[in-house]
Amino acid sequence: MQMLDAYGMDTITLTGPLEAKLVAMKGAGFSQVMLSARDIAGHPQGLAAAVAAVRASGLRPTGFQVLRDFEGLSGHLHHYKVDIAKSMLEMCAALDSKLLLACSSTLRHATQDLDAIARDLRKLAMLALPLGIKIAFEGLSWGRTVNEFTAAWDVVCRADCPNLGLGLDSYHVFAAQTSLDAIEDLDPDKIFLVQLADFMWQEAQTVEERMTTARTFRVFPGEGVHSEQLADLVLRLQRLGYRGDYSFEVFNDDYQQLPLDTVARRARQSALWLNDDVLRRPVQLPDWVAPYRQGGRHAR
Repeated sequence: MQMLDAYGMDTITLTGPLEAKLVAMKGAGFSQVMLSARDIAGHPQGLAAAVAAVRASGLRPTGFQVLRDFEGLSGHLHHYKVDIAKSMLEMCAALDSKLLLACSSTLRHATQDLDAIARDLRKLAMLALPLGIKIAFEGLSWGRTVNEFTAAWDVVCRADCPNLGLGLDSYHVFAAQTSLDAIEDLDPDKIFLVQLADFMWQEAQTVEERMTTARTFRVFPGEGVHSEQLADLVLRLQRLGYRGDYSFEVFNDDYQQLPLDTVARRARQSALWLNDDVLRRPVQLPDWVAPYRQGGRHAR
């Protein structure tokens, strides 16, 4: 595997126009991109121009995000969310993305019946199947019912659908303080996406603190205080047999005020740390990497 091929960035991590974000990612050595619906739907020239920009970039879509609060609803709320899901799947297909990320519901109107939740996710997966799209279901650490990856895995197993799998986000694992031992119970073929990020304090004790940290002050792997746990998580996934994508989903207000290339370089250093220091994959480093390696793994 060539350097950085296993890693990608989320467009929401960077500020500015979609085209500039894609150029910065490509320039940093990434070969894939996790696409945020806001960047696509909000393109000033419309959906077709956004699709053309992604295709012209040469970056492979890691996936498309995010469908929120889909499962567990009834009546007009359910029908409304089904319509939203269909539109998002159409956008996902237009981008040649093979994956849609869906996050667990936070709505108090949603049922807490796990079988009902599984039925709704099976329905979503069936809508995606003719388009050749997989659904990765992720448990938000402030979700109403599903708020740990163990619960998300339970629901995925109940749904028992070939194109429905697990989306694993390190931020939510650490925020919810879920034991990493539970990774051993997962099927690596049903882990469809792993998103990586860290943060700067040991605990986010309240739901409000979890949400605020998640949306404004995540940092790249290797920059926060959970580096040891994050390395442990990635190594456990490696031993389990996971060979899929890792995407850096880093919501950070400070990064939104920095030049795109600066943030993309930080992401590259994180990928190198994971690849070289954690996973110890042998790589041939190109000449342009050398200046950033001389001062240690976090040299800038």
